[in-house]
Amino acid sequence: MYSFRERQDTTVFDEPFYAHYLNVTGRDHPGREEVLKTQNPNPTQVTEEIMLADHGTPVVFFKQMAHHLIEMDRSFLSQCVNVLLVREPTEMLASLSVNLKDATLGDTGLESQVDLMEEILNEGETPVVLDATTLRKDPRKALEKFCENIGIPFDEAMLSWPAGPKPEDGVWEKYWYHGVHASTEFLPYEPKEVTIPEHLRGVVEEAVPLYERLSEYALEL
Repeated sequence: MYSFRERQDTTVFDEPFYAHYLNVTGRDHPGREEVLKTQNPNPTQVTEEIMLADHGTPVVFFKQMAHHLIEMDRSFLSQCVNVLLVREPTEMLASLSVNLKDATLGDTGLESQVDLMEEILNEGETPVVLDATTLRKDPRKALEKFCENIGIPFDEAMLSWPAGPKPEDGVWEKYWYHGVHASTEFLPYEPKEVTIPEHLRGVVEEAVPLYERLSEYALEL
């Protein structure tokens, strides 16, 4: 999202269906009450007022969590270019479990991502899947190829951004965005060993085949 907000031709939105997700599932996320008080939980209204509105720029970027698109009409997705951003499950769960000690497979969004990808394939289209590791290994090449795949020109401005919070951040930024607020560019990829709590190892085992399925369509440099 921070990369895309640096484009002059782009408007960005941060997880517009988060309140809907929390309202429907009852999940106890950090800042839950703040999100429900400040964001519209009605997915139909959000779709009409945000997803399908004219925001005055040629490109509109919606950062979504796939599992937020639950118990709602997803037909608007046919009017969007849908991109699936994936991350190696062990690294992803190590990060996720910092705020969600009881993280489940559903919290990873992988099941929802695979479901969305299968829908795209069933419609005869080619999914656009971007792996975070590929992006971090060579941001320029990855973004150039990514932009080509989604039909927009690459913009040099996408490679960096100012540190700190952004006006588009959701109210949950104080709980989740410490790392990205400290960043000014995509951090170089460095393989590292991560430790997963014992109670989450089963989640990793469930997540791996889903990640592997998505990776079949990941962009390669």
